[in-house]
Amino acid sequence: MELYHCRDSRSVRPLWALEELQLDYELINMEFPPRYNHPGYLDINPLGTVPTFIDGKLIMTESAAICQYLVDKYGASEIGLTVEHPEYGEYLNWIHRSDTTFTFPQALILRYDRYEKPERLQPQVVEDYKKWLSSRLSSVEVALQSSDYLCAGKFTIADICVGYALFLAHKTDNDKNFGPHTRDYLKRLMARDGFKVAMNQQEGLAPIF
Repeated sequence: MELYHCRDSRSVRPLWALEELQLDYELINMEFPPRYNHPGYLDINPLGTVPTFIDGKLIMTESAAICQYLVDKYGASEIGLTVEHPEYGEYLNWIHRSDTTFTFPQALILRYDRYEKPERLQPQVVEDYKKWLSSRLSSVEVALQSSDYLCAGKFTIADICVGYALFLAHKTDNDKNFGPHTRDYLKRLMARDGFKVAMNQQEGLAPIF
């Protein structure tokens, strides 16, 4: 297995999952954006996005889907739920909400606040999506009122996927409206050995935020 990774990008999700699962893999660290800074990357992933995950002939590019694949393919793992589990649907919902609802608006915030040329920056778009993000993240605070984790009363890849979205908000100063349960939850996740090892493996890369 190979994982193409950029510092603090969505590829943190599968990198963290690989460490939690203690699987053997090769990590290819790349400077951001890889389509410009890693020769040949577009031949591997024509989208130019991060991550790219390769397992034999399989190539995957969606971070949450890679996490789900790893647990389902390689596991009898403590960090996944089977279809028979009563909270399986909720578990899937958190996995997919993590990117489509929690991470996508942050991509817009970053693009129109930092990465576009000065004449293309859009302060109103940034402000609108910050409010939108804060509203959606309130669902995490509600879920954590009665449990340390999002579903099944234990740490799962749903926590990895949502945890990355919270980590991204924290890194980019979009965490001001986190509730107390959400703040404690993120601290708990970042204290895990799997997360710490993932962070250590990207230390040589330049910050992107």
